[in-house]
Amino acid sequence: MKNPKAKSAAARPAVGPAKAKSRPMRARPAYRPEEVHEIFRRFSVQRPEPKGELEHVNAFTLLVAVVLSAQATDAGVNKATRPLFAVADTPEQMVALGEEEVGRYIRTIGLWRGKARNVIALSQALVRDHGGAVPDDREALTALPGVGRKTANVVLNMAFGQPTMAVDTHIFRIGNRILLAPGKTPEQVETGLVKIIPPQYMRHAHHWLILHGRYVCKARKPDCPRCVIADLCKSPEKTTSVPAPLVEIGATGGLQAAQ
Repeated sequence: MKNPKAKSAAARPAVGPAKAKSRPMRARPAYRPEEVHEIFRRFSVQRPEPKGELEHVNAFTLLVAVVLSAQATDAGVNKATRPLFAVADTPEQMVALGEEEVGRYIRTIGLWRGKARNVIALSQALVRDHGGAVPDDREALTALPGVGRKTANVVLNMAFGQPTMAVDTHIFRIGNRILLAPGKTPEQVETGLVKIIPPQYMRHAHHWLILHGRYVCKARKPDCPRCVIADLCKSPEKTTSVPAPLVEIGATGGLQAAQ
């Protein structure tokens, strides 16, 4: 009777040398460092001193304006905040105004009820925990009601001059569309951009990318003929590889020849 456990040597598979496990290939960056440098050099020539479009008079009104800007246009926020900030431009004044009255000023903005509640709550927190001053660190800012990472980064950059990258819908789109810093989340895009942008350009990079996305690399149809980085752009959607003339955009929107 044959032993079912017994196998002839011929039936056994030959054992060869162990195969080395292949390492997963790391994706190569779409842009070389010198290309990234040139992209932001051109942005710096085009807009030497870029500015955000939310109107404000101090760090507190900037914070409030950014909180109100969620799912709203800058123009719509400015229309509401001009009369609001004329009567309340400090946390103490905002608390004294009260939630109902704040709501009356901002009711033209989407989600105004929740935003009015957050404006009063963050104003109370600033008075209670920070002596009425806006803190200049991200952890303290994001602890305030209605303040997330993006809002904190905007305030740190615009009010305190810190080289932060606040990823809004425009920057998220550009990071993925032109493959500059692809990512599935705003945090991933932020990390990618901070990693590759040369330090000397980080201070204004946030505004350059937002303005480029708002006026040139638009959501529905990018205006490639007006793009100063068309020759460097890696987007499969681009319609031209000829860059627009590199000219300085003045504060009033006029064009001046770049030196």
